[in-house]
Amino acid sequence: MKKLYKYLLNHLPRPLLIRLSYIFKFFAPWFYKGNKVECPVCEKSFRKFLSYGSDVAHRENVLCPYDLTLERHRVMWLYLKNKSDFFTKQNLKVMHIAPEQCFYPLFKKQNNLDYTTGDLVSPIADLHFDLHKIPLEDNQYDVIFCNHVMEHVKDDLQCMKELYRILKPGGWGIMQVPIDISRTETYEDWSITDPKEREKHFWQYDHVRLYGLNYPKRLEEAGFRVEIVDFSKELPAEKFERYRIPKTELLYVVHKD
Repeated sequence: MKKLYKYLLNHLPRPLLIRLSYIFKFFAPWFYKGNKVECPVCEKSFRKFLSYGSDVAHRENVLCPYDLTLERHRVMWLYLKNKSDFFTKQNLKVMHIAPEQCFYPLFKKQNNLDYTTGDLVSPIADLHFDLHKIPLEDNQYDVIFCNHVMEHVKDDLQCMKELYRILKPGGWGIMQVPIDISRTETYEDWSITDPKEREKHFWQYDHVRLYGLNYPKRLEEAGFRVEIVDFSKELPAEKFERYRIPKTELLYVVHKD
């Protein structure tokens, strides 16, 4: 069963995985009853989380069996709940690129949000477009979310500039990517096209780059001011372990001044 789960996770197209996840979440929690780990998003406890990731970047005990949050989602939730006015400020106009299933229903029902989702192929996106050329006017949104997308696109700087363009002055966003903290510079090699080789070099078969510690500088090149939020300095170690968040999971909050 574990091998089948891992194979499907790494080989099925993302739109199909999204559809299958709604079935999976109904029975998976029964197999993981317990109280050793906790998801702050769904507020449920389990004996452990599921594993996740490719062979190269596989992690144990990280995927919530109920709402399918990963480490990055739980950090983002902590920020939104504890360090922002996302759930309280009225009439926030939000664009969520590649919406995560764990957030989509929660954000959709918020009365204070004018919430729109966008993606090239996602079945839960309201709008479908290419991120390199967003068919929307300038300065439209108060908040933008775009997580684990830039490692998939051909020209990440162009996509960042497009998101900057549609964000209102004074607006903010969250833009996470996979980062290899052992690398100073982002690694790209366009001669690598084979999916297996891309997984070896970039951690996943459909990634085209692997970001290094210069990721904030790339965001700044697009015009953003970048705030790096480190929750490991604010939460006790036992909470980080219970939420299964590594201390290297930093949050990149962008601002348009």
